[in-house]
Amino acid sequence: MRKPFVLLLVLTAVLLLAACNVGSPEPDPCDDGGAALFHDDFSGEQECGWALYSQGGAVVEIDANVFRISTSQPGQIWWSNPGRDFADVIVTAQARQSSGPDDNAYGVICRYQDEENFYLFLISGDGYFTIGKYESGNPQVTYLTEDGRFQPTDTINQGVATNLIRASCIGDELSLAINGIPVITVTDAAFATGDIGLGVSALQQGTAVVEFDELLAIAP
Repeated sequence: MRKPFVLLLVLTAVLLLAACNVGSPEPDPCDDGGAALFHDDFSGEQECGWALYSQGGAVVEIDANVFRISTSQPGQIWWSNPGRDFADVIVTAQARQSSGPDDNAYGVICRYQDEENFYLFLISGDGYFTIGKYESGNPQVTYLTEDGRFQPTDTINQGVATNLIRASCIGDELSLAINGIPVITVTDAAFATGDIGLGVSALQQGTAVVEFDELLAIAP
């Protein structure tokens, strides 16, 4: 299915709380002091600062060793952040669509400035991908792909399946790889630093449920 052009930004009191979460106190249990800038396996053995909430038809929770976002509001994006600040960063995460419509969007956030300014690296259960940007003054996402839309690819495991998402934010170059295969690189200089995060949207009626695991942020 051809993806719609509009994905609305959701602003609510609870979501603003998620956006502004400052993370866990020092020492940071999610920084191993090694090559990883940040790691979370959502095992419940560490608290990495994610805001968990239930609001407006969306539920963000950590349960059964996964980070789960559920949403039943078509065309709206829901997300959470761990409260970090990185410049150049490569973020990988295992993402599994566990139920709901395949016409969805889910993935990784980088250079999150605030609730109106950040990049998204998205895939869908029906085999599409994009890199998007929210910027102050525009409640709709701007897709940075060549024709301003989601693009089809055979690299996505469609439907109820797991995909490895790799988002690279290095200088003004933004790149997305899916299951180890690079699919797109674009340039954009709007944001130089910021938080990382995870987000999900349903793009048709039904409740989209996506589970994330093994989130890893490393320096290039």
